[in-house]
Amino acid sequence: MAREDWLSLRGAHERAVDQLTAARRTRIRHQLKHPVEDFLFDYYPIRIGHLRRWNPGVGTVLAEAPEFRARRGYRSASGTTDFAADPRCFLDGELANRGDHAVRVRELLVRTSQRPPRYACFGLHEWAMVLGLDAHRVRHTSWRLRVSPSTVRTAIDDSGLACTHFDAFRFFTAEARPRNPLQLTRADQLQHEQPGCLHAGMDLYRWAFELQPIVSSDLVLRCFRHAADARRIDMRASPYDLVALGLQPIPVETAAGRAVYAAEQRRLAAHGASLRQALLDSLELAELPAAPRTWTDPPLKRS
Repeated sequence: MAREDWLSLRGAHERAVDQLTAARRTRIRHQLKHPVEDFLFDYYPIRIGHLRRWNPGVGTVLAEAPEFRARRGYRSASGTTDFAADPRCFLDGELANRGDHAVRVRELLVRTSQRPPRYACFGLHEWAMVLGLDAHRVRHTSWRLRVSPSTVRTAIDDSGLACTHFDAFRFFTAEARPRNPLQLTRADQLQHEQPGCLHAGMDLYRWAFELQPIVSSDLVLRCFRHAADARRIDMRASPYDLVALGLQPIPVETAAGRAVYAAEQRRLAAHGASLRQALLDSLELAELPAAPRTWTDPPLKRS
């Protein structure tokens, strides 16, 4: 790729990140919070400056790219780290690979993609996080619930809980946790993650970022946008009243609302499947080692 071309792509990436994070940076300056959008920056501990750093991804040779000489994983196009002799560079998958963690993430992505999507949870994980709690003990205390505690209980009683994602389940209240058919743990995450889950789709952003520089910055931002879309659906289906933020509720306590949520799940699952495959394609180019046969569903890192 010619220098002017990759410089153009880098500039476009930086402008896109600036646009996507403008509201967040404004909130930080004014010490404001947003219960929906801040999730992508607080739950996923990714700094905006790091998100802004451009990577072409594995498989691309950059012409006249001495800027990359100190970046992890890059070699000169002649196959050495001597950029003075050859200023062209490419990402060496072996040098750039993230070790055991990358192999485990790949295993999670593969297993998730091989399972049929489920569409029967109806977003009740947010409801399970407030079941039996007083108003001052819920996660988003600055935002009132749009339904009564009895409606929360009835919605869960009527539909049941069907969560497959540990990082949602771990925030269930003590009363809600035993109601979930799967008593999920970090260690068995690889056994249960499935592609219909909104949070599994949101996590693609985290995996994409962590797998850089193997994964291109373009794919990272595609995963970021997907996560933002899924987060809005996630919170529209929650018991919180977020109309003041422009988020109309999806009333999953009703049959009509559950149908809307399931349709959104299907839409997001289809898009998430394409992103998941794109991540797997990048990892294949990086030629990671095979997963050890002795693995017994090893846990993934999570802060």
